[in-house]
Amino acid sequence: MALDGRELTLNPAEVADLRASLRGQLLTRGDTGYDDARKLWNPAFDRKPALIARCLGAADVTRAVSFAAAHGLLTAVRGGGHSLSGQSACDRGLMIDVAPMRAVEVDPQARRARVQAGALLGHLDREAQAFGLATTAGTVADTGVAGLTLGGGVGRIGRRFGLTSDNLKSVELVPADGRWVRASEAENQDLFWAVRGGGGNFGVATCFDFQLHEVSPQMYGGQLFYPLADGRQLLRHFADYVATAPDELYVDVVLESHPKLGHVVNFDVCYSGKLSDAERVLAGLRKLGKPLQDELGPKTYLALQGSVDTPGFSKFGVYVKGGLIYGLSPALIDAVVAVMESAPSDMVEVWFQQQGGAISRLPAQATAYWGRSASHNMGLVGAWPAGSPDAEGNKEWVRKAWAQIEPLTRGNYVNIANTDDRDSRVREAYGDNWQRLQQLKKRYDPANLFRLNANIKPA
Repeated sequence: MALDGRELTLNPAEVADLRASLRGQLLTRGDTGYDDARKLWNPAFDRKPALIARCLGAADVTRAVSFAAAHGLLTAVRGGGHSLSGQSACDRGLMIDVAPMRAVEVDPQARRARVQAGALLGHLDREAQAFGLATTAGTVADTGVAGLTLGGGVGRIGRRFGLTSDNLKSVELVPADGRWVRASEAENQDLFWAVRGGGGNFGVATCFDFQLHEVSPQMYGGQLFYPLADGRQLLRHFADYVATAPDELYVDVVLESHPKLGHVVNFDVCYSGKLSDAERVLAGLRKLGKPLQDELGPKTYLALQGSVDTPGFSKFGVYVKGGLIYGLSPALIDAVVAVMESAPSDMVEVWFQQQGGAISRLPAQATAYWGRSASHNMGLVGAWPAGSPDAEGNKEWVRKAWAQIEPLTRGNYVNIANTDDRDSRVREAYGDNWQRLQQLKKRYDPANLFRLNANIKPA
């Protein structure tokens, strides 16, 4: 499949040359390992690429990108394969797969981590925590480091240390012309600005260099459940409580169905400050009402992150719509509780990821990530067991519920972007950074080879 949708026939000799040039594998349908290599985290998608380049290093990536550009091939890039919209793979095109590149090297004296693009968050967490170090790294341990970082990267310690991309010191990547480049504050500064929030629009990342921070492996957190029936009053009081929260406190809010407790409001907590202060800081959260279940207590950061288990695949297909909010307003609270009260199944939810703190203290133009002043990014999720016929009903609930909630949001987080979002929604994600990003896209990817993402079209 060509970039313009035409069908192409590749010369077998050229395909053979590409295969011979790679240290890794070049897989086609029927090859051993093809079905495993094309599998994504989200089983809602069953893409079948014509070619899969399983890269073992940056040299393999340069060859794969050069081949894709020379032939104008529809190209997908797979890191952790966690793209909620399934864009880590494509049908009948070329998948550039960096998943075999998973090395994580920590320098505890310099407090730096060098992380290859196929690594998962759990790999980074575990290596860094062995030295009492960490950097902001999402909330789901089998997310890919590359996709999270390039889109911005919200996480449990982000209010203390900023986005994942704010902790990026340099990135090595291969733009559409097949060159290897390094981007940092000292080299290719414009490109470095763009990849910190601009997603995979500018090339295939091969390696990241992160700043790490000293954190206690022992933190305080877990889940606190209240009945959804009390949700309106509960969330109004929570909005007041969280507005003055210290940077060390991070609270995800999830409206969901619990297998034993029924429909609940779940506060998923991580407090990374002094353990002796935790009970005092969280007293206000516990006083919001009478909890159904209180699981808060001392826990390791790895346990809160789920980093001991990184399967890399979900048992459930998911469909997501999301946006940014600027405070938990009464109108928004009423809307989300109402849509959850009308939920058609137990496999839908609404969640809020907390931002603020250090994230909000950088100007929106400091990097490509625009939504710094948002209090939360939120999402509506419909899920179903892989292969279940229930998929369409839960998708339709998400679409209808989102139609009611979208007017209460402004902009969105590109890591939650979906393929059926309007072009205007993609543009809103980048705000006033849009025109600069379009100019940089024209410089680094004028043919829009890297388009399977929250796509920035070249100026």
